[in-house]
Amino acid sequence: METLDDLRYTKLLLDNGSLIPALGFGTLIHDLTDTENTVLTAVEVGFRQFDCAERYRNENAIGEAIRRILTEGKVRREDLFIAAKLWNTNHRPERVKPAFEASLGRLQLGYLDLYLIHTPFAFKPGDNQDPRDERGNVIYDEGVTLLDTWHAMESLVDAGRCKAIGLSDVSLAVLQEVADAARIKPAVLQVESHPYLQQSDLLDYCKSHGIVLQAFAPLGHNMTPKLIDDPVITTIARRVNKTPSQVLLAWAVQRGTAPLTTSTNPDHIRENFEISTLPEEAMQEINEGIKTRYRFNVVVETGVPGFIPEGR
Repeated sequence: METLDDLRYTKLLLDNGSLIPALGFGTLIHDLTDTENTVLTAVEVGFRQFDCAERYRNENAIGEAIRRILTEGKVRREDLFIAAKLWNTNHRPERVKPAFEASLGRLQLGYLDLYLIHTPFAFKPGDNQDPRDERGNVIYDEGVTLLDTWHAMESLVDAGRCKAIGLSDVSLAVLQEVADAARIKPAVLQVESHPYLQQSDLLDYCKSHGIVLQAFAPLGHNMTPKLIDDPVITTIARRVNKTPSQVLLAWAVQRGTAPLTTSTNPDHIRENFEISTLPEEAMQEINEGIKTRYRFNVVVETGVPGFIPEGR
């Protein structure tokens, strides 16, 4: 039987004193039945951190899974770390609290461990999550700044039902601007990060300022170029008797980030949790031996998440 070390149980310290499990489970799953069943499987496997979002349109299914988990006593609420995200159409300060409360209600929770601003782009406020003009262009909201939104987020922490707040899909310059002006500093920054997009400058800044960098698409989201087929990764995987996915996730945790994976396949969910520590030379090979540079999601340019199918 394979021997596993404790890397999969790694936790990172947030600036509010709480701990976030490094290995997180993303909930961008399009089928609602799959969503509920997948969350149940992920908890059974060992995942305790879940990344949710209003924009994914499946918080009700996640909430039902969490209700079942807690009712059946499989885990305690305090053992789970649940995050949600404020969508672009709710950036106006007066819309922040209602959006937060709506997510809490759908998730059937009394508090959130983390609430993120999904992107730094404000869209036209309203119920249409993807407002477009007659030419198909996104309608942005020029009447609100990111700092306006951030200060409204701070009020959520003051009210006590939001333990920590953070940002997603922002550049280092924008992160610095918010951190410098904030009364409550960002606890987490969620960005795309993997060996093809290492985000070293962002990671260095986060580490020096007590911010956890949460890495989405750590496996390349099964897009081309195929990160899991990279020869550096596959060679290491064979050498350490692990899968390429496990190598990539171990690399992410060992460098001090919190990777998010998503799958509806029970075998893949288990595979993504059962990681073990890589030798230092393997870490160095990935850091220095991979020369490909590629971003899979252009959300940082438009505010439109590239992994959500058009029409959702």
